[in-house]
Amino acid sequence: MLNIPYTGSDPLTLGLCLDKSRAKEILSHYKIPNPAFWIVETSGVMPSNLRLPAIVKPLFEGSSKGIKDNSLVHTAAELYERVDEVIGVYKQPVIVERFLAGREFTVGVLGNYPNHEILPIVEIDHGQLPAGAAPIYSYEAKWIWDTPASPLDIFQCPAEVSADLKRKIESLITRTCAVLRIKDWCRIDVRLDEKGEPNILEVNPLPGILPNPEDNSCLPKAARTAGYTYSDLIHRVVEEAAKRYGLRTTRVRPSVAERPAVQAARA
Repeated sequence: MLNIPYTGSDPLTLGLCLDKSRAKEILSHYKIPNPAFWIVETSGVMPSNLRLPAIVKPLFEGSSKGIKDNSLVHTAAELYERVDEVIGVYKQPVIVERFLAGREFTVGVLGNYPNHEILPIVEIDHGQLPAGAAPIYSYEAKWIWDTPASPLDIFQCPAEVSADLKRKIESLITRTCAVLRIKDWCRIDVRLDEKGEPNILEVNPLPGILPNPEDNSCLPKAARTAGYTYSDLIHRVVEEAAKRYGLRTTRVRPSVAERPAVQAARA
């Protein structure tokens, strides 16, 4: 509103992506696969066509807030209990989403459609979670079980995927960035369904960027795999925004081909 240049997506995109149902409605309109979902606004009133197993989430939160290890529900009793808890704690509607049992990935994006760069795919290995934990990247997995002092070896980057699956995931990411008008940077969560087809779980246009490798922050992890230093990553976002505004930057970054050598020299 003040015509001050800034990095990242505009307020409309940020708001749409924070409201999980609105983002999913837009994706569904453009036939971009995402899990079936239902909105519950009042405790005790469930849609008649709701399918289990499902994931129960607050509608308007990020950083895995409200997505606990018990958010994966298999029975009606678990569903009602979890919905009551989320509505009571977060004072907002609940989104109940069909659970996809396949592999889970998160994908970083830099730049702007159609010239954005899709970073190496990160896989979340649920087999590294504590015994008995639900196969989801929950609040506990992100903030309690995984600490700098005792990091979970839960991420693989680059993920070991076939050329066909990589192509499908990257196509899905490209289409999602286009329809939601993502700018400069983003991280998008993807999970495979029972047929092995990728679905969009969530879109994070303000992704976490913790600087230390021990912090297991996924976008910096993918950027490092692509040959960026942390400083390179931050400057790349600023440069992409500057290009959108027609501003000139003077920082010189190594090309994609040069990055491994530069990274080795810095090490």
